[in-house]
Amino acid sequence: MNLTTTQQAFFALVRTGLWIDVKGNSYGKQGEASPIALDLEYDWGEIYQLAEDQSVVGLVATGIETVQDAWFQLHGSEMLPRKYVLKFIGNTLHLEQKNRAMNKFMARLIRRLRERDVHALLIKGHGIGQCYAKPSWRICGDIDLLLDADNYETAKKLLLPLAQKIETEDMSLMHQGMTVMDMTIELHGTLHSRLSKRIEREIDNAQRRCLVDGEVRVWHNGKTDIFLPDANNDVIFIFTHILHHFFIDGVGLRQICDWCRLLWTFRDTLDVPLLEQRLRKMGLMSEWKAFAAYAVGWLGMPVEAMPFYDARYKLKGDRIMALVYESGNFGKKLRPEHPKDSVLGKVKMSLHKLHNFARVTNVFPLDSVKFCCHFIVDGVTKKTKTNEEI
Repeated sequence: MNLTTTQQAFFALVRTGLWIDVKGNSYGKQGEASPIALDLEYDWGEIYQLAEDQSVVGLVATGIETVQDAWFQLHGSEMLPRKYVLKFIGNTLHLEQKNRAMNKFMARLIRRLRERDVHALLIKGHGIGQCYAKPSWRICGDIDLLLDADNYETAKKLLLPLAQKIETEDMSLMHQGMTVMDMTIELHGTLHSRLSKRIEREIDNAQRRCLVDGEVRVWHNGKTDIFLPDANNDVIFIFTHILHHFFIDGVGLRQICDWCRLLWTFRDTLDVPLLEQRLRKMGLMSEWKAFAAYAVGWLGMPVEAMPFYDARYKLKGDRIMALVYESGNFGKKLRPEHPKDSVLGKVKMSLHKLHNFARVTNVFPLDSVKFCCHFIVDGVTKKTKTNEEI
């Protein structure tokens, strides 16, 4: 994919923001003082729009913050036009406020659940956000909780009466979404990808090791300790979640950045032989190597922290880049705009999913067909079971 100078600047700023530590030092391969060509002018409106589309405004803002002094020395002026300075400042201030509010709400939520002897793990985005140098500049979305079957049912009974909005429950996946005090909570009894039985078995195994064997890590959220999956299991959850969206809906830059930050943070303790064993059991080694090539080549992921990096997968990494760029965060740039609950909306969404499987055949031609077939059969089977139960 050929990028314009403005698009190149966007990715350079993402890389800079992604690999800055808490002291402002770079530890990625993009450690040079000038991560973008300082002698060029850029379309900052396009850069800001790209940051919004991919939900990485905080990373781009961090990158700008890092290089703006060098820009000023060269140009004798501010790096961004004032209106975009205000946009980035306003957005990052909003992110900080929202993250603080979510942290407080999450502490209250976890304490309330524990008072009723309900034990849950925080999964996905907000937990991975703690791996960033600036967690409060990462966009926060839902509060995703993983529970075993009994805790899932008890949590529903406890939280649904408090909800202002309740989503339709997916009983086959044990998934219940709701809105409580303007915060979206997602309860998960399983993290199945809906791509293959081989993948589901390893996800179930990782889930069992967390919930039954206690393989967890702790995030100290103020005075409340919140449990997350340990890194060896979390990397399975995060990567299969990326693939779920990549094949079915489209995936954005933010999710892949999360995966990179998790791998970097736990690079010295990750059980690489166990990871290899699991990837081979799931039949996902090719997918891993392709995304690894994308992360190293486009996001500046240090090679030493990326297990199984293989330079021969560069072409696949480049193709992933084009798909991610086109999709936007969670594939929102390509989704149909009709209401999802309407008949037309459901038809358009189904066609969108089938089209997305077709889009990724240029990266994974065999797996995209296999996964698509499983996804269709899985959907029909679960729908039939649901109807029988009703």
